Parts: sequence; C-alpha cells; structure tokens
Amino acid sequence: MEDKIDYNKNDKDDKNNNYEKICYMCRRPESKTGTMISMPGGIDICPDCIQKTFNSMQSMDMSKLTNMSKINMDDLKNVDLGSFTIPNMNLNPIPERARVKKRDEKRTEPLFTMKDIPAPHKIKEMLDEYVIGQDQAKRIISVAVYNHYKRIFLDKDKEGTRVDKSNILMIGPTGSGKTYLVKTLAKLLNVPLAIADATSLTEAGYIGDDIESVISKLLLSAGNDVERAECGIVFIDEIDKIAKKKNTNSRDVSGESVQQELLKLLEGSKVEVPVGTNQKNVMSPMETVNTDNILFICGGAFPALDDIIKERLQKNTSMGFNSDLKDKYNNDDNLYAKVTNEDIRKFGMIPEFIGRLPVICTLSKLDKEAFKKILIEPKNAILKQYKRLLELDEVELSFDDDAMDWIAEQAMKKDTGARALRSIIEEFMLDIMYETPKDKNIGKVIITRDYLEHKGSPNIVFRNI
Repeated sequence: MEDKIDYNKNDKDDKNNNYEKICYMCRRPESKTGTMISMPGGIDICPDCIQKTFNSMQSMDMSKLTNMSKINMDDLKNVDLGSFTIPNMNLNPIPERARVKKRDEKRTEPLFTMKDIPAPHKIKEMLDEYVIGQDQAKRIISVAVYNHYKRIFLDKDKEGTRVDKSNILMIGPTGSGKTYLVKTLAKLLNVPLAIADATSLTEAGYIGDDIESVISKLLLSAGNDVERAECGIVFIDEIDKIAKKKNTNSRDVSGESVQQELLKLLEGSKVEVPVGTNQKNVMSPMETVNTDNILFICGGAFPALDDIIKERLQKNTSMGFNSDLKDKYNNDDNLYAKVTNEDIRKFGMIPEFIGRLPVICTLSKLDKEAFKKILIEPKNAILKQYKRLLELDEVELSFDDDAMDWIAEQAMKKDTGARALRSIIEEFMLDIMYETPKDKNIGKVIITRDYLEHKGSPNIVFRNI
C-alpha cells in the first residue's frame, strides 16, 4: 500500500530552519552555544548543558543508588535514543513568540539602503497626508530621520570621523500628535517600532520594567529578527515623568536613576534581552541586540516647563523704554519653541541625558482650525471612517459647517488635544449607527449643530422610491 505523504512537512521544516534552536535547559540560542544536540520529543540541548550533566554524574557515588550497580554502562552505548518515545511531551517547548530568527550569513547587502529612505521633503510630504499642522516639527523630524539612516550607511572617513546619532526629544502638550507622528513615521518607512511608557520603567532590580524591556518590545515588533530590530525606532513616551525628584532623600529609582540607565541605550551598546517577553527569567531565551543604529525618540508634555522658559526670558526685563512687560509671554502659544537645554535641565533632566537627545522638536497646541482639519483632511480622518461605515449600509453621511465648529469647540474645552475628537463623535454617532440600518429607505444623514446641542434631530433624506 502506498505511504501517505505529509505535504506540509517540508513547509514546516523550512519554517523551522529559519529559526535558531534554543537549549531547553539554559534557553540560549544556537548562535551562542554552538551546534545543539537533538533529543527525543523535539528537545535541543547545548553542549555546555550536556557537559554539566556529565560532570554532575561523575561526581555522584553511583554505588549508593539502588540497583545502579547492576547496570552495565557499556550496554548504554548501543542504545538508540531516537527510538525512545516520551509520552505527553510538548514537541515544541519554545513558544512561537520566543523563537529567534537566524541571521542570514549569506546576505551581502544590508536590509536597508539609501534608496529605501526618502529625502526629507518626501518624508514631510508623506507625513502631511496623515498629520495636520505641526509643520516645523515635521521638518525637524524629517531631517533628523534622514540623517540618522544616512549615518548607518556612512563609513568612517579618512580622519576617522563618525556621525553622531540623531536621537529626538519631542516636547508638546497632551494630544498634540507626538505618538501619532512617530507611529505614522515608522509605518511610512516600514521599520519596526516599539512604544514604551517611561512611567513603567525602573532601575534594574526594582519592581517595574527593566530599561532593556523597550528593546524586547522592539525585537518582538521585528518578528524576532535581530537585524531588522537593530534598524528600528523606539519611542519612549511620558519622558518628563522621569525628571529628577526634588527634595527627596530616598533613592530615585524611577527618576534620575532611569535616566542614567537609559544613557547606554541612547548612546549605542550591545544589550542582552529576553525574547518574547519583557521580563528576564530562566525560561526565556536571551538574544543580544546592538542599539547603535536604533533611533530613539523621547516625548513628553513637560508641564510647568513654560514657567521656566518665561522666567528665563523675563530676566532681561529692566527699567527703561526697551524693557519687556511682565506679562509679555503669558499668552504666547509658541512658547515651547523657545526652549533651551538649560530649561530642560532645570526641569529635572540630567545633562548627560539631554546630550544624547541632540534634536529638540516642539509641537504647538492645536487651535480650532486645526481640529476642523483633523476631522476631514487626513487619509484616515475620523469623519472619513464613519462615512465609510455608513457607506456599507448605502447611506451617505455629511456634516454642515456649524456642526464642525461645534465639535472643534468642544474638543478645545476638553483640553486633551486630538484625542477628544473621537469621544465626542462616538457620543452622538451612537444613535445614528443604531437606528439607520433599521430603515432601508434612508439615503442620507446630515449632522447639524442643533442635533449636537440636543435641540433637534439630524436631517434625514430618504431615497426616491
């Protein structure tokens, strides 16, 4: 009788060949341990662990073990380990998310080339399609990103000069678009991205996430491909929350100490991180990642930084005709653009940390017109999303100008930036999304200001029957 062929076997074998073998005992990959010894049940053990096992057995007094004296050790040489079956054995003890991709030794070209990185003006044009306003911030980011990836491909010149990293510090109020800018940038460049919250980071050995956990997230985002991860982007949000704490005698494990720990990552170093998890433990495979070519972007709202800037600017105030008024900068919406490294230091960031973020990018607070543009202009604008949803029910959705003004005004009152828009729209769209599918004769829904202010209903246009 003809044997059955497993047509998926070759695909499985090819997939497995793309990943490194992991020692079942020490959890180190094959690239660090050397050739693994395969055991029954799909278990791989490294030579070091095998040697440690033999050494332990040699140190034991076998005569004290029951019936061990009756065993002829020479007979064990002829035992075929492959014939053993181990019941209830997990044939793949390493979870998929913890498997490490092999480095391509045959690769002669880098994963990224200069042709893959658009020029600054092209990067800004792409960002303009998704991000409204913040033109100066987009220009700064575009140039910094372009220079960062150029740096990767530049060899040392004859004098041994090397271009420093263009890590970025983003300063702007909540909801001004810091996170969205970085997400959009990573997507457009097709590079892995990891987003971490600085408030969860603590000095090693204390409760919370280790500093290296951000690299673990980046590695996971890159599909455990170390080479891709080493050209990725790490965004650390709420960076202002790790400013030095004033008037404290206890160890600042979540402030200045975290800044100190982050220095080596920002500068560039080789760090050993767990694969598939943020927590280091004996059951997690470990991999070494070089952060030298990883772009770090740190962002924060930096509350009260405006007071520090105003204090500095008003120091020049003096008697006479050329003196500045005390309240000159109170209503300056572009005050953050005047920030200096000294201002950031006074806020609580240590000089070494500031020095590793040479590019400072400030974002301004969104005004009414910006909110209106955010609603309709980006490719994935919120209103476009709802219009698309109703199109599936063959219903056209539109908003009159007064309604747009009302939404923008309410968003400004909430003072949470663009994030407020979604919650506002969700509230009044609930009834429309619920009621519209009931009546197949509805062809168009027009949202008015009266409806938003609970003074009336939306304008309904029925189909011609």
